[in-house]
Amino acid sequence: MSEYAWKSPIDTGPIPESGTNYDVIVVGGGPGGSGTAAFMAMNGNKVLLLEKAVWPRDKTCGDAVGGKSLKHVKELGVKLTIEQTPHFRVDTIIFGSPNGNEIAIALPEEEVEQREAGYSLPREQFDSILFSNATEKVQAAGGAVIQNFTVTEIHLEEMKITGVSGIIGGKRSGNDEIQFNAPLTIGAGGYNCPVARTITAAYNEPMVDKEHYCGAYREYWSNVEGCGDSKGAIEIHFIDEIIPGYFWIFPVGNGVVNVGIGMVISEMDKRKVKLRKLQEWVINEHPKFSKRFKKAQLIEKTGKGWQLPFGSPRKKAPSFQPRRAAMAGAMCVGDAASLVDPFTGEGIGNALLSAKIASDFFDSNIHSEGFTQNAADEYQNKLWDTLCPELTNSFKLQRLVRRKRLINWFVGRAAKKEELQRALTDMIASKEAQGQFHSKWWLIKTLLF
Repeated sequence: MSEYAWKSPIDTGPIPESGTNYDVIVVGGGPGGSGTAAFMAMNGNKVLLLEKAVWPRDKTCGDAVGGKSLKHVKELGVKLTIEQTPHFRVDTIIFGSPNGNEIAIALPEEEVEQREAGYSLPREQFDSILFSNATEKVQAAGGAVIQNFTVTEIHLEEMKITGVSGIIGGKRSGNDEIQFNAPLTIGAGGYNCPVARTITAAYNEPMVDKEHYCGAYREYWSNVEGCGDSKGAIEIHFIDEIIPGYFWIFPVGNGVVNVGIGMVISEMDKRKVKLRKLQEWVINEHPKFSKRFKKAQLIEKTGKGWQLPFGSPRKKAPSFQPRRAAMAGAMCVGDAASLVDPFTGEGIGNALLSAKIASDFFDSNIHSEGFTQNAADEYQNKLWDTLCPELTNSFKLQRLVRRKRLINWFVGRAAKKEELQRALTDMIASKEAQGQFHSKWWLIKTLLF
């Protein structure tokens, strides 16, 4: 793929006839959906990948692609492609506390390679590479890909999902509704995925929990003081006015910086916060950050908001943690399964991980008459068993940063403790290395002694 290929349209071929049968239907073409479609096709399945947008398209996000993501994009065969396109290589992670103290955790070159701290690059670019790769793999396996497809109905028969209906161009296009059938439908449509809504509604369980949903707002800026062009630090700052939440500065290369803010929605409602106005205040009036943005320029029409469904454990979960993400005939992945890290806000890694797990649970021969409820339960148990320690730890840290004095003290201690520095970096850089956080004794010993 050439340097500017992600800015070009992606040809996804002819539209299949209404009523066509597939092994797997994937609703959503972001990282989770493209990853699932590619993994399923690599397993020999006939896949239909449906995407509401038309490429090239922007996706609102913090744009950080962590180590877990890189592991899976390597499996999908596109890691080298990403590295051959412009990107920002993360070699340092900066954490800032409410009292203004900072800890900059630098990764030596050998550490960058070992722990895969990751990249930062626009989602328009990253998603296009994954979607193009999925299109090639799906078509090679006899499947099809449709862009500009709006789902109008998820077919539910006797507590089993059997396919989808939708309209190319949306409801106002005047086009006829078309429908497709499959023993398995994958929900990968983000925080408001129609498959996820159907699953939770079928069991009369909540889709949205404002205590575990985050509102986020992002803009692109250029010429922000202290940011590198191709390699350097990403920054996470816990500011008095934003807690519980944080302000981020993530360079994405070529002098462009993703600047954003996020806060738990229940807290936003309580304080009647508007994230766009809050970010405007931070950039223009905060005594520390206004200096860095004095000569910066906002890239017009890049301000966008969205929601992040956290994977944090619920005290009184009605079913599978963090919420029901599968039923007979369907599995959800990524944001549609509520898997965003509650501390860092990163979701791509868990989207790709869940895509891989989902592909391991489907067999077109065994499930030719439909993906079973038992298989759905096994998928949900596997998903939570795999992610529970990591997401629980991240939720603990999210709760910790609600207390300003505690986070001030924590960052202060981390500045002096190499073990804590490594652990904080692992929250983003290497999820597999979080084992020490599982032990309360380790945390107490490291903080106090």
